[in-house]
Amino acid sequence: MSTQRYSVTPHAIETLLAWVKTREIAIPEIQRPFVWDATKVRNLLDSLYQGYPIGYLIAWRNPNVRLKDGTISAGRRILIDGQQRVTALMAALLGMQVLTKDYETVRIRISFNPLEERFEVANPAILKDARWIYDVADIFKPDASLISLSNSYSNSNPEADKNQIALVLERLKRIIYNLVGVIDLAEDLDIETVTEIFIRVNSAGAELSQADFAMSKIAANETYGGNELRKAIDYFCHLAIAPEFYHKIKEADSGFASGPYFRKMEWLKDANDDIYDPRYTDMLRVAFTSEFRRGKLQDLVALLSGRNFETRQFEEEIAESSFGRLRNGINNFMSKTNFERLIMILRSAGFVTSDLIGGQNAVNFAYIIYLLGRAEEMPASNIERLVRRWYVMSVITGQYSGNPETAFDADIRHINTQGLENYTNTLINARFSDSYWESLLPQLMETSSINSPYFLVFKAAQVKLGDKGFLSRDITVRDLVLNRGDVHHIYPRHYLKTELNLSKGRYNQIGNFVITQSEINIAIGNKPPEVYFNMLAEQANGGEKKFGGIDNYDEMLENFNMNCIPGSLLHGENIPYDEFIRMRRNLMARKIRDYFQTL
Repeated sequence: MSTQRYSVTPHAIETLLAWVKTREIAIPEIQRPFVWDATKVRNLLDSLYQGYPIGYLIAWRNPNVRLKDGTISAGRRILIDGQQRVTALMAALLGMQVLTKDYETVRIRISFNPLEERFEVANPAILKDARWIYDVADIFKPDASLISLSNSYSNSNPEADKNQIALVLERLKRIIYNLVGVIDLAEDLDIETVTEIFIRVNSAGAELSQADFAMSKIAANETYGGNELRKAIDYFCHLAIAPEFYHKIKEADSGFASGPYFRKMEWLKDANDDIYDPRYTDMLRVAFTSEFRRGKLQDLVALLSGRNFETRQFEEEIAESSFGRLRNGINNFMSKTNFERLIMILRSAGFVTSDLIGGQNAVNFAYIIYLLGRAEEMPASNIERLVRRWYVMSVITGQYSGNPETAFDADIRHINTQGLENYTNTLINARFSDSYWESLLPQLMETSSINSPYFLVFKAAQVKLGDKGFLSRDITVRDLVLNRGDVHHIYPRHYLKTELNLSKGRYNQIGNFVITQSEINIAIGNKPPEVYFNMLAEQANGGEKKFGGIDNYDEMLENFNMNCIPGSLLHGENIPYDEFIRMRRNLMARKIRDYFQTL
């Protein structure tokens, strides 16, 4: 027999707003930007006025927590779905300010025309038009008198029917008595079940991640500073992308700007590196896993609620301790020293631009390894080597390409039992056997995706090893990557399409890609490979320099080797395309192996 895991109760909008004001229900998203534009707020009021439904709200009551004196604390409801709608109602009906997506505090005013019974976003023209009530919030003030409002409006609009205006304003006032269905989820449900319920009930089928639940839980707790911690996470992520936002925080949120979190992130105002721009999910994963040594964010929500995993009870001491540990993890994440050293390590491995970064979760776990190494007081050189090797391994093997939570949890548990250095080295050695480099990797490189992890790592290898661009005497791959050099088809695309009738998937193989200067790429154009390779042979033996500046045979051969191109092509050998691709994949795999050994 199934057990119902929720209850559905209709509540008046007036009741919901009262709950918010008395903190019976928590709207954690109020600490985050209000993403609706003003027209959506207008449309919401119009729907209420017309008597249309505005959808269900979903609330989840915090678990009951055992307090230090032994009594049980009744948890507040957390609004899981409906934050934007409730915030819109608070803004429009109660006149509350909201934080926009640009982190500016504004009033959203909705105007109402009683003659036409029409809503509109307030603007200067409406302010001057007596037919409009400029701000509907005036009607919902506790001391507002409908008689006075009706008389005032009628005096300004003599043509209006006074009785009709009174009826219209009364109808508008009564929208706070409209009923909205509130789905209360059982307090003993776990995060995964709540997520599933949300997805099934929400008409848009929006995905609510466990990070969203964690952020809601953090923001709803003011006892241990969760609301400020939530702001710190949001602000840091915004600053990492837009350093100019620093001054907006100082102006718009002076209270936060004078606190310790802001001082931790002030350095971002001068940062201009985009190799790692974390989102709040990334910050939570890194801070939680490095500090709590767990990988599943649903455990974070349970711990912040005070869950004792052994007794299955909820205890205030655990909630307090968990907020303290999370705060420590977030501070470690935001540390200028930690953050910049992670970037430095990635750069030292050849990943010098964001275009070369192969997956955010690979960077996240690299950061976790760095923080764990720091906590264990490992020598800096050991940490750097560990992070470089783990990052490259995780990118090229797709360590986190599936379910990152499961992978994070498995890796951190193995680290807990086997030790950081022992586990990472053991796994890397197991993944990168001789057969991997010689057989498996060349097969995996049979792909046409220029963003495949194999091509990204190959380019990073060329950067790290100081290779020159294809046919360049002085310009390095690093220079070309930083300045967006061309990706050239070694066997020209036009030739492969028209002469060999190959499909896009075959001529766009990464085994046919090389980084070169634009002018060299243009000079080669659509020439058949046997033609321009013969011309290169002539150039290497003192002939006319038509493709780059190399006019020495040994230097030309070295350039071919750097770019993993068979040297026999310089001897006039005509290698069929499929054979060339096979040979080049093997050469590229060897270069990646040699590169990895330098890390």
